[in-house]
Amino acid sequence: MSRDGHVAVVDIGGEWTLPHAGRLERIVADVERTAAPSARIHLDKLQSLDTVGAWLLQRLIRRLENHGAAITVADVSPEHQVLLQRMVLPPARQTLSRPYVSALHALVERIGRSSIDIVDEAHELVSFLGVTTIALLRAVLQPRRLRFIALASHVERVGLNALPIVGLLSFLIGVVLAYQGADQLRAFGAEIYSVNLLGVSVLREIGVLLTAILVAGRSGSAFTAEIGTMKVNEEIDAMKTLGLDIMDVLVLPRLLAVVIALPLLTFFADLAALVGGAIMSFVVLGISLAQFLEQLQSFVNQSTFWVGFIKAPFFAVLIGLVGCYEGLKVAGGAESVGRMTTKAVVESIFLVIVADAAFSIMFSWLGY
Repeated sequence: MSRDGHVAVVDIGGEWTLPHAGRLERIVADVERTAAPSARIHLDKLQSLDTVGAWLLQRLIRRLENHGAAITVADVSPEHQVLLQRMVLPPARQTLSRPYVSALHALVERIGRSSIDIVDEAHELVSFLGVTTIALLRAVLQPRRLRFIALASHVERVGLNALPIVGLLSFLIGVVLAYQGADQLRAFGAEIYSVNLLGVSVLREIGVLLTAILVAGRSGSAFTAEIGTMKVNEEIDAMKTLGLDIMDVLVLPRLLAVVIALPLLTFFADLAALVGGAIMSFVVLGISLAQFLEQLQSFVNQSTFWVGFIKAPFFAVLIGLVGCYEGLKVAGGAESVGRMTTKAVVESIFLVIVADAAFSIMFSWLGY
């Protein structure tokens, strides 16, 4: 090592390899103690270099720079340059103090971010509704595009296979409503009006709402899981490569199946709930089946039934759209499938309840 004015000149030569690591370590330590504003390292006399020697050279350069010296490396052969570049040391880790954020600021930020995500999600869902509408109109004009076998299969899975659980829960709901209604009205001597309460609540609200929630949790989640798994396995990409329209093959059969099955399930749920209420009324109040039907007919008219029944197709569209849309959004692996399936169920139930509230306000405003 020599000096050229204020510049320390370091001539590196010989073999910088593993067998000479101990001697090279001492040389590096001596050079590191050099106090100079700048240093120039020459490597023209370097005979051989391996990863150990390259690491020592890079450590020497880094420590000289940490001491404030400006380093210049000269006369590097191409093969040595490649090895030196590979052994560049990462920058020293710096511990940064986390900026203080108040709890109120963090809460407002999360609310704002969630609001933006909800708006974006609503915009994408409306766009998907538009794409689905176009595909449906195209299928109406060209019926051969619709997969009738797939449609029949999904109607069976959504509707026929759901009859036991829908019937059982609706029956039990009817039993509970009849018992609770009779228990509350007994204080006024008006137990007979529990039949009116049962008929209105089941036909207008409970029947269709309970059925829609069951279908959303049972079939809507299945749509998301099926389509999401197909996307993870790249089956959807294969369909697109074959020229198949995803809307015609995957979305329309499922959507139409829900639209067909949900009104029928709603009618079955209404009957099951009324049967359960009739049995409980007979057991608790001693009201015969003839009296039950007479009281029900005297208070419940066709408009009461249609107010609840007309909601079913709209709820079905919401459930089918959300289930298929979230399935097509799956990206990654199985974790994404589970997350989107959960999201589809939550969104479907939320939208169904919001739509039910909107229908209730509208029918109340119209006088039904």
